[in-house]
Amino acid sequence: YALNPFLRLAPGPLEDVVIDRYDIPRVCPREVQTGDFVRYHYNGTFTDGKKFDSSHERGAPFSGQVGLGRLITGLDRGVQGMCVNERRKVTVPPHLAYGSDVIPADTVLVFDVVLLDIWNTEDKVQTRTLSKPESCKRLVEATDFIRYHYNGTLLNDVPFDSSHSRNGTYDTYVGMGYLIKGMDEGLIGMCVGETRTIIIPPFLAYEEKGYGTVIPSQATLVFEVLMIDLFNPKDDIAVVVKEVPKTCTRKTVVGDYIRYHYNGTFQDGSGFDTSYQRNSTYNTYIGMGYVIQGMDKALQGLCIGEKRRVILPPHMAYGEKGTGDIIPGSAVLVFDIHVIDFHNPKDLIEIKVTSKPEKCNLTSEVDDLIQYRYNCSLMDGTLLYSSDHYEKAPITTLGANKVIEGLDEGLRGMCVGEKRVVIVPPHLGHGENGAKGVPSSAVLHFELELLDLQKGVPDGYMFVWLGDSPDPLFPAMDLNKDLSVPLEEFTAFINIQVAEGTGRLRPGMDAGGIIKDMFNNQDRNRDGKIVAEELKLKVEEDSDKARHEEL
Repeated sequence: YALNPFLRLAPGPLEDVVIDRYDIPRVCPREVQTGDFVRYHYNGTFTDGKKFDSSHERGAPFSGQVGLGRLITGLDRGVQGMCVNERRKVTVPPHLAYGSDVIPADTVLVFDVVLLDIWNTEDKVQTRTLSKPESCKRLVEATDFIRYHYNGTLLNDVPFDSSHSRNGTYDTYVGMGYLIKGMDEGLIGMCVGETRTIIIPPFLAYEEKGYGTVIPSQATLVFEVLMIDLFNPKDDIAVVVKEVPKTCTRKTVVGDYIRYHYNGTFQDGSGFDTSYQRNSTYNTYIGMGYVIQGMDKALQGLCIGEKRRVILPPHMAYGEKGTGDIIPGSAVLVFDIHVIDFHNPKDLIEIKVTSKPEKCNLTSEVDDLIQYRYNCSLMDGTLLYSSDHYEKAPITTLGANKVIEGLDEGLRGMCVGEKRVVIVPPHLGHGENGAKGVPSSAVLHFELELLDLQKGVPDGYMFVWLGDSPDPLFPAMDLNKDLSVPLEEFTAFINIQVAEGTGRLRPGMDAGGIIKDMFNNQDRNRDGKIVAEELKLKVEEDSDKARHEEL
């Protein structure tokens, strides 16, 4: 056949067809050959321009096989070598045309042809990768469930469908007959994030039936596919450990309460949620159904400070329905987790002595007045408070509810000069509500040093004897033996007891004020002195009161 781009004079009886290729695509991956099936539109006219036939007017292109005598001989030759979307004018001499009531014998026919499709029974599914992520740890296999976007066109670039226009992925099993055969085959081997073109011949697509009004009979289909998600119904969670602290004395177990930060993404890397934007950790119990099944499992066996990536298949996340407008159905979720801290509601404080004097004869206990230095941090090292930020180190009485319970307990049993680390779980710290500068349910890390220790007296007492009191007491108080004890003499007596270590005043309070209150308590008649009868009466009343309380 002739591939002359110029229209020649009308052929004579023994001439061949004349072909004018007046519109040729820049790219032509394939040309029509004998045995191929083609679909094309045409307008048929006589040499004077009068129309005798048109597939456009009938609303359906012509379909047939080339070179096997199923077309008029002139057209059979005229379409060979054509590319899809090529336009030709084919002039057919009478001996290569046909005669009919409409078309007289010995008539030259002119066909204006545009090729729409070409395929062969030997064709296979063709795939071409357009883009692919650098790392691809898993490929689509038969029985996998996938989510993908696509644009679907006919071979002549006419679009027929797009998932993008519906703003939703196409979700399906692969290799199980839910798709046309060619798509089932063309999706195999793809990575999440990969884009590929899949060309499917009609007999692996919708064959002679086509599909509705959008896909004609015997149409080759071209899909540009972007793989969004991939999993298998048999998948378990996948864990990738990114960072583990050097020391890990304990790992999370069922029943623990954990605080962690996370970034949540889909498999294609697009994010759906992050705790960092809210500047607040996610706090929950582990293995008790407070979070999705996969996360409940993924949070077990973690160390404080550990970072890991967990991949949750949808059947261990939000399933086929997804949740809200954030997570679509059947979505694989990827969480990058950073564990801030965890504890168990049954935890006690943890104490680790880091430094201790060689001699330690006196240790802190309830009612003692102590002065101490501290640094208070979260378990990730974030400093919350420090006594170094103040001019004077704090002073407190142990057991007097002046500090949080865990710190009060952690300060007991210390020598002056001792240093220790105390870990306080939140139920012994600031609890679920937290405090100013302290997050809710935070485990606290204290570095402590005992600077000073003054032994205390039981709650409700201003003075205690450290051994047996003098018996009888009044003669010991009456230092000048004049049978009366004024405030000055009472003060001197108490100070002698403190100095000799036989008695102790409540620490942290004005000694003169305490002694004056003790004197006024004994001076029954308020005459400014204590006599033996007043002291005896007071002792008897105290004894009677004690017996009554015991009863």
